[in-house]
Amino acid sequence: MRCFGWDKKETYSKEFKEEAVALVHDQGCSVTDAAKSLGIASNILYRWKQNIEDKKQGEDEREELKSLHKEFTNGERNTTCALWVKKASAFFAKEMK
Repeated sequence: MRCFGWDKKETYSKEFKEEAVALVHDQGCSVTDAAKSLGIASNILYRWKQNIEDKKQGEDEREELKSLHKEFTNGERNTTCALWVKKASAFFAKEMK
């Protein structure tokens, strides 16, 4: 017995989802038109689009954090080296007197 026709859930490959979202992003199709042409509900395509955008934003944020960490680490090393040089200079200045 079928209940509201929801007895079978369609599954789509990652590639299909990415191509569907690319129709909207790259070719400028509306989500509604792209969904109709692919034979899927527009709310599904909206969800795929949001998931892909969230994933991309997460990747961009991770790259930015890596970059900032690298800059901080290099800056910290430079500060440490500068402090060491300053202390060494002060030590040798005392020795010369």
